[in-house]
Amino acid sequence: KDETTLLHWLTDVLAHGSGRNDAILLRLAHRGGDVAELALATAASQERRDESLNQGKAFMLAAAPWGTPSAPEDIPYPVAVGTVAAHHGIREDDTVAAYLQGFAANLISAAVRLVPLGQTAGLRVLAVLESTIVATAEATRDANEDDLGGCAFRSDLAAMHHETQYTRLFRS
Repeated sequence: KDETTLLHWLTDVLAHGSGRNDAILLRLAHRGGDVAELALATAASQERRDESLNQGKAFMLAAAPWGTPSAPEDIPYPVAVGTVAAHHGIREDDTVAAYLQGFAANLISAAVRLVPLGQTAGLRVLAVLESTIVATAEATRDANEDDLGGCAFRSDLAAMHHETQYTRLFRS
């Protein structure tokens, strides 16, 4: 409903929810792991699953001019990013930090339009989230498949509810 609640929500999603899981999946893919199906299994709702697949496909198409490794057509977004970054020798830690910053910026952009918040408020939230982004990147450095999971239940329940609404401003 405001800048403060957005900050709290994003902090939780990054540190304990889908942001953290995405960071782990990205790292596993960067290391050569075959985690596409696992990534799809971690999606809390059909809409989040579809979003991840659509973004993964779009990312692979956008990266194609620079050369991409062979990958399944149905590749979730964090897996696609990790796979392409590794293929191009981009450091895993740098990739995770950039991914999480983009993850947060995308959600802030939606909140700026929906809440509504001003652009300056959105930038303040992103600036404050910098420490959470860095901490989440560091906390996932040694993570493996057993570390997947989360406790951002309200976010997951909201996603499940959202996909059944008649009218929606955003797909996910």
